[in-house]
Amino acid sequence: MRHDLLSLEIFMAVAEQRNLTKASQLCHLATSAVSKRISELEEKVGSPLFVRYPRGMELTPAGQSLRHYALQVNETLQKMDQELSEYGAGIKGHVRLHAITSALAQQLSLDIGTFLETYPDIKFDIEERVGAAIVRAVSDGRADVGIIAEQTPSLGLETLAYRVDELVIAVPDHHPLAGQAQASFEQVLLYEFIGPHVESSVHLLLTEQAELLGKAVRQRVRVSSFECMCRMVSTNLGICILPRDVLRPYLRPFQLQAVTLAEPWAKRQLQIVARRFEALPPTARAFVAHLTA
Repeated sequence: MRHDLLSLEIFMAVAEQRNLTKASQLCHLATSAVSKRISELEEKVGSPLFVRYPRGMELTPAGQSLRHYALQVNETLQKMDQELSEYGAGIKGHVRLHAITSALAQQLSLDIGTFLETYPDIKFDIEERVGAAIVRAVSDGRADVGIIAEQTPSLGLETLAYRVDELVIAVPDHHPLAGQAQASFEQVLLYEFIGPHVESSVHLLLTEQAELLGKAVRQRVRVSSFECMCRMVSTNLGICILPRDVLRPYLRPFQLQAVTLAEPWAKRQLQIVARRFEALPPTARAFVAHLTA
């Protein structure tokens, strides 16, 4: 079945106005021409798209379905126009990237920087999200590429290995664990925690591992910022677990120590996710190739 864009535009006008006369004025066409286009569409579909009333029109189930897909077509065309206009202005496209906080706070920002040295005309739209929200955004087409931790279900998305980060324990200098080379998670569970967002990959991992031990993480405070977590640890509100590279710049300013978490799961694989890597726009494909080089 083939549809022309003008017919879809006319259909959307009628669906919005629910009146042929108003839709014809919006489209700058005769009412008879609008009516003819709708009739031709209904003939192609093989089902009525509107229920006609004396004072207006309502979409049928078939009409609602067509409206849904017509909106997607319109959105795709708008994106195409925007990107092509950027090429005309000398901009070579953009990458829509959603990533977990720990990735952005570590190597990812550096990788973006080195990528832009090679491709200075590419723009990035970057959003910091929790893993589950990133998977939804990539699945829905709101992001080209996502960076998540391996513990986050990818729900059918394609995945590639990115980097490994190591979770460590952050404690104040005078804490009982301070000075120890390492500690088990079971030891750590004796203390109260400064925890991250409930949907964060770190929270989900710690909760899961505590349940396997038949215990619970004692969350005293929950914050979204790594800096706030470290600041609260420094004021003796609790301890926290976060990536080593994220903690490193806060050790001296906040008088903290990093204690190795002696668990095999403390080293996490970060993953790149996309709906289909082969179907990515050229700019996003180049970025993924840079991350995996």
